[in-house]
Amino acid sequence: MSRPLSLSLRPLRAALLVAVAAVALSACAVNRGSMPSPDFSGMSQAEAQQTLAQLGGRYKANPRDKATIIYYAAALRGAGQNDQAVAVLENAMGIYRNDADISVAYAKALTAQGRFDQALNVIDATIVPQQPDWNALSVKGAILDQMGRNEEARRLYSQALMIAPQEASLEANLGLSYAMTNELATAETRLRRAVQMQGANSRVRQNLALVVGLQGRFDEARALYGAELPPDQVEANMAYIRALLTQQNRWSAIKESR
Repeated sequence: MSRPLSLSLRPLRAALLVAVAAVALSACAVNRGSMPSPDFSGMSQAEAQQTLAQLGGRYKANPRDKATIIYYAAALRGAGQNDQAVAVLENAMGIYRNDADISVAYAKALTAQGRFDQALNVIDATIVPQQPDWNALSVKGAILDQMGRNEEARRLYSQALMIAPQEASLEANLGLSYAMTNELATAETRLRRAVQMQGANSRVRQNLALVVGLQGRFDEARALYGAELPPDQVEANMAYIRALLTQQNRWSAIKESR
């Protein structure tokens, strides 16, 4: 009988922090009444640059338009320009006081910048306990996961799933939360459930590939990545997984578990 692969917690958390935030912070919002959160994760680099330039032009022409602000900030985050995204949304917070969409977007930008305590304060002020927004709950969960408060994060994801039971990003965040505490089998189960849901995007499927690879099932992980990415990116991801496992001296455990 094969034994489950065990990984030390700290390097695994480092590998997954960006992943769990990315799913929550790009979550679409089919089930909410408020504005959907844009997701630019499936774009090529050329497409992302073109989109960023277009949105930048729209923002320059009308910096007070709410939809443009939210989409432009998301595109900036997608391009790694987190400081500029925060600046755009700080300005918007002065224009749209007490607006839930702007506040959620601001919390996302602060999270991407690593300002977790401030992001938590912003999202807490946004959530209405009597009628919570599932997307806001998800963003708060992602913040707590990155602060190491995984049990609290999972309770929020579960609460959000009661509001939006078919939302793939919530299942994916829950799966990645378990991966961050080294519960890889549970993480895989949740992520496999997520990829079967309507609205599951490429990032969710790539996160499944990551968790499969972290369990030493490299051929399966490569196939999952191969369905989403060009060959050079597939191999780059596989090299990253191997480097992580090599750093932790887990090769012998992998061989025994296969």
